[in-house]
Amino acid sequence: MESDKARPASSFATGTGLFIKLLGVCHAAAFGSLWIQQAGLIGPGGILPAGQFLDLVREVLGRKGWLEVPTLCWLTGTHPAIAILCALGCVLSVLLVCGVAQAPCLALLWALYLSLASVGQTFFDFQWDALLLETTLIAIFMVPWRLRAPREPYDPPFMARALAAWLLFRLMFMSGLVKLTSGDPTWRNLTALRFHFETQPLPSPVAWYAHQLPGWFQSAACGVMFVIELLAPLCLAMPRRVRNPAVVSIILLQVAIALTGSYAFFNLLTIAICLASLDDDWWRSIRWGVQPAIPDSADSPAKRTLLRWFAAFSVGVTFFVNAAEISPRAANSPIVQFVGQSIGPFRSFNTYGLFAVMTVERPELIIQGSSDGRDWRDYALPYKPGDLARRPSWAAPHQPRLDWQLWFAAFTPPERATWVKTLCERLLRGDPDVLALFSRNPFPDAPPRYLRVARYQYEFTSFEGRARTGNWWRRTPIDFYVPPVSLTDSTP
Repeated sequence: MESDKARPASSFATGTGLFIKLLGVCHAAAFGSLWIQQAGLIGPGGILPAGQFLDLVREVLGRKGWLEVPTLCWLTGTHPAIAILCALGCVLSVLLVCGVAQAPCLALLWALYLSLASVGQTFFDFQWDALLLETTLIAIFMVPWRLRAPREPYDPPFMARALAAWLLFRLMFMSGLVKLTSGDPTWRNLTALRFHFETQPLPSPVAWYAHQLPGWFQSAACGVMFVIELLAPLCLAMPRRVRNPAVVSIILLQVAIALTGSYAFFNLLTIAICLASLDDDWWRSIRWGVQPAIPDSADSPAKRTLLRWFAAFSVGVTFFVNAAEISPRAANSPIVQFVGQSIGPFRSFNTYGLFAVMTVERPELIIQGSSDGRDWRDYALPYKPGDLARRPSWAAPHQPRLDWQLWFAAFTPPERATWVKTLCERLLRGDPDVLALFSRNPFPDAPPRYLRVARYQYEFTSFEGRARTGNWWRRTPIDFYVPPVSLTDSTP
């Protein structure tokens, strides 16, 4: 058999082409999802108005605010500019998928999404928002710099592919490493999945069944996950016969995660990055049509020079910021702190690591209204658990950001999640943009006089419990996250 070294190097055009198309799909999902929610989240009558946020930044930081909060909204304002930016993002996403002016589209998509993330406040505190920005910045160098896409597939420069592989390495390896270094006992004794399916933010219907699996199977699955997250990334720089199976294992892990929970466009985006590491020989091996590719030698000298400078900067910066995640001593280094503060606002050179500490219980916030202080009715969100008989829902690649943030708020002291009280005020005023974020308004004719936020402990039912009650969930009262309030501050 001919060795890897003896064989000519394979191109990566097919996987890169699919990567770019899926990246366009992820952008369409991200911009489209925010478009239908932005008014209630950060609009003028929303929970955290972006305009008020920028006014506060300007008052506190002055001109420095342009660097701390990089957004086009400094020039355009926030209303109706945010909706327009979302619409432009959707249009550019379609052009990217169709192969029209891909490099300019990617650059504009990066600028538009950064602008929205910068004013999104707590509703944009997600790792996949940062991952989308970093991936898009790298992808600019993985497409030909011309307005019309060439007929033949484009083989990207080695250095651009290396940056994508470096991103995938950090994303996966750090996700495994933080679970071990956090000291969380459920990860170390491989029992984390006995809690994860039930306590994750937005479980899918499959998660209910996965939660019923035997403990030994869940522990074995947890062990397999660690093997993939810690060992597969190490294979990305190895020969194709080792690299390709490792990449496929990461893809399969992402599929399994997507089947059991809704994580917006995260899993699709991670799979897209994986595809860029699969060479054309692999695609031929699965009988995928592969065409001869245009070599990257056709690129302009300016692009090659800029890529070298960008690669050196990106690798150097991300090495520092990831070292800070691993070593407390490195985190206290003045150099590391300066680098983090300088590049942090641009969200494009990041650290990663999901679920470093497993949540073993599921407190859930249920918003309730009353007109008389005695009869309390529940508001319902479209994807968050509420009604015990309602089956868990599929949401991805859409991200219902209010549903997500209420999951985080349930673990946070009320004084640190003050936006929840603002949400209550908007509901008491009957704000239509905020009400549009809910799937059920129990007061369709007029807003309630009182509002409260009850905290319950939610758990999946068993096979027997569901057969007996028809419920997917059971719940136990904990306390009141927000006690009864009204616009006149006269509680019942």
